[in-house]
Amino acid sequence: MKPLGFGVMRLPLTDPEDKGSIDLPAFTAMADRFLERGFTHFDTAWPYHSERSEAALREAVVRRYPRDRFTLTDKMPLFLLKEESQLEAIFSQQLERCGVDHFDYYWLHSLDAGRLVLCEQLHAFEFLLKKQAEGRIVHVGFSFHDTAQVLDQILTRHPEMEYVQLQINYLDWDTERVQSRLCYETARRHGKRIMVMEPVKGGALAQVPPQAEELLRAMDPGRSVPSWAIRFAASLEGVDMVLSGMSSPDQLEDNMDSLDPLQPLTSRETDTLAQVAEVIRAAIAIPCTSCRYCTDGCPQHICIPEYFSLYNDIKTGKRTPEGRFQELAEGHGKPSDCIACGQCEGQCPQHLPIIQHLQTVAKALEG
Repeated sequence: MKPLGFGVMRLPLTDPEDKGSIDLPAFTAMADRFLERGFTHFDTAWPYHSERSEAALREAVVRRYPRDRFTLTDKMPLFLLKEESQLEAIFSQQLERCGVDHFDYYWLHSLDAGRLVLCEQLHAFEFLLKKQAEGRIVHVGFSFHDTAQVLDQILTRHPEMEYVQLQINYLDWDTERVQSRLCYETARRHGKRIMVMEPVKGGALAQVPPQAEELLRAMDPGRSVPSWAIRFAASLEGVDMVLSGMSSPDQLEDNMDSLDPLQPLTSRETDTLAQVAEVIRAAIAIPCTSCRYCTDGCPQHICIPEYFSLYNDIKTGKRTPEGRFQELAEGHGKPSDCIACGQCEGQCPQHLPIIQHLQTVAKALEG
């Protein structure tokens, strides 16, 4: 397979304020172009696009192409699980939502130390192996958001898992919070294949500070800014697929051009990306990837990623639309409406102190 996967989680929308309003004709055209170029892999999950991603994939791809023209990843939504019987019911519903009779890859979604306990209690690992034996899953694994130490623990206890989906990008490569390098090295030490998520960190590596962009342009003025992030992840040994959530035909074409064919990074380019990362870290106030896991259960309906993005833009001096805060506040809860219930922090793959950040944003935006 060509090493770019289509992440069905940042699709074009008909209403920018409604993440469930997938622009199906636009997505269909992008999927057609993706397959036309010889790329084949799609990655979806239960919560993406307000639970409409799987159905959109069914309409745009599954019902329009033979099953052997594409491969597909879906994931068990661990945040929904409370009892073992749900595993079968959810899995069956996902097959129906996607319109397929099997998944090429199937993960335990967003596994961490706490969810490991849950998965073992509910025999979720055994469930994946059972479905694999039945021919409903080809490859089993899990997506992961925790420390390398926890990853080592999981892989030691569950060597039957074939794949690990990791957040890998040059900005998080040596950070203590995400530990991209350490997690990558741990997975390779256990002999696991790797799928990469968030290679462009939710768009943070697509629009970088001017000083960082100058460093990239000096290396190769013909390459786009986000292409460096895509190539960084794809150049790593043992990486089978780099997943990217793409919102426009331009993003799609750029990502495909970046990996068709893949030109692995040179040592000089890798060293320069480390310098670029330092510049970006100094400029980003809140390293949010806009995955939106935090918003689904927010009792105050606070559009957390949008407020964080607006705050980052203000801190870096980027021009923002006049009245943008008021526009957001009219349709959602304000940052100051946060009741500190902690639901968002429990769902955040980046382990951000969201409550604290909302307090900071409230002071800056609300006065």
